[in-house]
Amino acid sequence: MNINESSPGKVTGYEEIINGVLIKSANQVTIQISFLTMDIVRIRYCTGDRFDDHFSYAINKQFQSDEFMLIIIDNRDNLIVKSETVVVNIHKPDSKIIFTDTSGNIICRDEQGFHWEEHPVYGGDIVKMSKVIQEGEHFYAMGDKTMHLNLRGRRVTNWAMDTYGFRKEEDPIYKAIPFYTAIHNNRGYGIFFDNTFKSVFDFGSERSVVTSFWAEGGEMNYYFINGPQLIDVTRRYTMLTGTPEMPPLWALGYQQSKWSYYPESKVRDVATRMRKERIPCDAIYLDIDYMDAFKPFTWDYKKFPKPKEMIADLEKEGFKTIVIIDPGIKVDLAYDVFKEGLANNYFCRRADGPYMKGKVWPETCYFPDFTNPKVRKWWSGLFYELIYEMGVSGIWNDMNEPALFEIEGKTFPDDVRHDFDGHPCSHRKAHNVYGMLMAKATYKGVKKYRNGLRPFILTRSAYAGTQRYAATWTGDNIASWEHLWIATMQCQRMAITGYSFVGADIGGFIDHPSPELYTRWVQLGAFQPFFRTHSSGDHGDQEPWSFGKETLNIVRKFIELRYQLLPYIYTAFYQYVSEYTPMIRPISYYDQMDSDTLYRVDEFLLGDHMLVCPILEPNVESRFVYLPRGQWYDYWTDTLWEGGKEIKADAPMDRIPIFIRAGAIIPMQPSMLYVGAQTVETLTLHVYYGGEETLSYLYEDAGDGYEYSKGIYNRKEFKTRVTADSFRVSLKVSGHFEAAYKRYNVVIHGLPMELKSVFINEKKADRDVFKFENNNLIVEVERTKLLSIEVKK
Repeated sequence: MNINESSPGKVTGYEEIINGVLIKSANQVTIQISFLTMDIVRIRYCTGDRFDDHFSYAINKQFQSDEFMLIIIDNRDNLIVKSETVVVNIHKPDSKIIFTDTSGNIICRDEQGFHWEEHPVYGGDIVKMSKVIQEGEHFYAMGDKTMHLNLRGRRVTNWAMDTYGFRKEEDPIYKAIPFYTAIHNNRGYGIFFDNTFKSVFDFGSERSVVTSFWAEGGEMNYYFINGPQLIDVTRRYTMLTGTPEMPPLWALGYQQSKWSYYPESKVRDVATRMRKERIPCDAIYLDIDYMDAFKPFTWDYKKFPKPKEMIADLEKEGFKTIVIIDPGIKVDLAYDVFKEGLANNYFCRRADGPYMKGKVWPETCYFPDFTNPKVRKWWSGLFYELIYEMGVSGIWNDMNEPALFEIEGKTFPDDVRHDFDGHPCSHRKAHNVYGMLMAKATYKGVKKYRNGLRPFILTRSAYAGTQRYAATWTGDNIASWEHLWIATMQCQRMAITGYSFVGADIGGFIDHPSPELYTRWVQLGAFQPFFRTHSSGDHGDQEPWSFGKETLNIVRKFIELRYQLLPYIYTAFYQYVSEYTPMIRPISYYDQMDSDTLYRVDEFLLGDHMLVCPILEPNVESRFVYLPRGQWYDYWTDTLWEGGKEIKADAPMDRIPIFIRAGAIIPMQPSMLYVGAQTVETLTLHVYYGGEETLSYLYEDAGDGYEYSKGIYNRKEFKTRVTADSFRVSLKVSGHFEAAYKRYNVVIHGLPMELKSVFINEKKADRDVFKFENNNLIVEVERTKLLSIEVKK
């Protein structure tokens, strides 16, 4: 221990509190242990006379603690607090904590445990925690880190930074989400360190058998989250920090962006070409050049003489308009937004009183203090003209780390003051939540003025919980194969960090991709939740037609596949919102009992049943794929593979390996040029034989608006079941939404049996009701609330 560091010392007493205990130690430390649920335990340490106010931007206000009985055992050496699933053992001689399961198996235990020292410059505590790394332990999550999915042996920092053209292993970058998951001996758990100061996590980098985390201020306040399944760790963390509302369905479609599309005629040309080339697309973005001198909430009427008319015309062609809004407000007394902010003291100030002044795109700017609720309310109101009057459909928040030009550290100095919702503090504490609270204020404003339609917000910077307000992208990446790999890691990592609505700039923002790289990136992006091409205009065009006809045809094919899969992807989003499951997940989250999955990071599952294996290297026409245990169908050929092993899969330029779990049902619709371009008259259900008994789901609602919150939606549960002489598909529906389609086209893949008869709702079907096509059984049936199809030998 450092000579300046202190530790709690021995336990001197305790008292029972609701769902926990309050412990006193010899060195005047108070330790609060609170069970929020049987599997989520909050641990707080106070080195002063009282705990900080219970205040967190990360914790979802809708989260409610459970009420349950705890068992508390006090013996000579240990104080033990037990729920039905987790045991917290406090070692009295040194106040160190061990988390075990109810069988006594160690899940996580303190090494030095909590220790602290006074900050030599700012005062207050540097708070630290160290824990023992168990044999074979792997570490995941932590937001947008640019490295291998397993963080073992690495050290990372949480401090949101504008990191233009970041590289593999570079850290920190845009987001600060202090949550990790871990697994050893098939037992998964997580730690969420809810402290907004700059923090560091060391996963065995300094000492190979110790993981530690510390922050430059604030409180040692962390949540232990039990599994034992990794996916349940992420689910419980996501339940704690919240999920978004259902997005508008169009936001899951393809989106086209560039820095910058201007003037107005250029935007119209891109939209016209998109439709001419029959490329599905739902949104076009306007970057900073649509503004007057880059001032937020203004228009450059020379470049965009009739923006309202342009937005309406784009809407008629199926394009939503998304515009960028940055936090920097130009110092200009002729600028109404600046004058309002100045008059109402809404801008950040330095410690001695001057305004926080910095240069960004509009040159010298002041910056709103988004940690002040009055400022957030004002900011929300500024969207009236853009959203309500002009018809803009979504807002893209950039530069909100906050980023600055021409200043050391590229962000605000530490002495800038913030309201912090009535808990005044310096920028050291507020920095990591600045972007989050800008996104929250933007979300509130867009929602208010969308006339009952769902808002769409995109943010670059984020802290834990920002997923409640906005989608996100991975920032200013590079057109390189390395960055294609990084995007694969980042989006998986973000999803298991509770932030599923994520994607990367397809093709890379910086530099220009080759046709092959762009093709492979679209093939990846089509299976990531946020699907957008974005690029820097000074590096060349990056629209789907910019790379030649062959590339255009392949890209169109995968964008069309995205639209065909929207029912499945929308359902995965619903499961994220309602069940807290990540939309995409590493294969270790599918089957952690198979230790081989812990080492495979460049393939992932989308939803419950679809395994996606992107191509991340040039000049490749095949790749090795590890199939998790069970049986898997090649999506393209229907070849059935036994899992639990590595196979070599074909990957010519016009496809990537995709596999469907046996027993799964994948709902698909016809491709269309944009969401709502045509009425879906028949929904196709692709059913994959096998799997003994397998559940699949389909969620449906209007795709926009809030009728779903009143119960106007459908949740359909499909079950497939294999017996010795039959294969049965059944459906039951809950909900009250009336879908447009009237029929199901049921396509059963992989039937191994000689067909004798087909029964629909227990009645033997006539031969003209079903047919065989490409070795698949196809049955057309009416849409009903209850349905069963049974195929018998």
